[in-house]
Amino acid sequence: MRFTVPQFIEREAKIFGPFTFKQFVYIGVASAACFILYFSLPFSLFLLAAMVLMGGAAALGFLKIGGRGLPTIISNVLKFSLMPKMYVWKKKQDVVTIYQKKQPSSANTAEGEEDQMPLKIAEKSQLKKLSTQIETKSK
Repeated sequence: MRFTVPQFIEREAKIFGPFTFKQFVYIGVASAACFILYFSLPFSLFLLAAMVLMGGAAALGFLKIGGRGLPTIISNVLKFSLMPKMYVWKKKQDVVTIYQKKQPSSANTAEGEEDQMPLKIAEKSQLKKLSTQIETKSK
C-alpha cells in the first residue's frame, strides 16, 4: 500500500496519566475550588460542596450519552434553546391518478346493489428516493 490510513481517529490522546487534557482540566478546576472551599467553609458545607463539584467534574469529564460527551450535549442544548429557529414548509406536488371501475349494463346488476369500487390514488414512484440513496450511498 502506498498510504496508511490512520486508525482510531476519534480517540483523544492521554496527556496526564489516564486522563485526556479536557478531563484533567475539569478535575483540576474542581479540585482547586474544593481546596479553596476547605479553608473558607465549615467542614459539613465543604463536604456537600465538594461532592457536588467533584460529581459535576466527573460527569463533564467521563459521562457519555449516545457516544457524545456531556459538554457537547450541554452546548447543543444551549444552541438549540437560544438560537432563532426557521421553520420551512415545502408543499409536495404529487400527481394524483384516479381509476374508476367501468359500469356494467343495468340488466346484469340488482336494483339495490351498487357495485362501485372506491377511487384509488396511485402510489408515488420510488425511483427518486432510490436514486438519492444510490448517490449518497445510504440505506
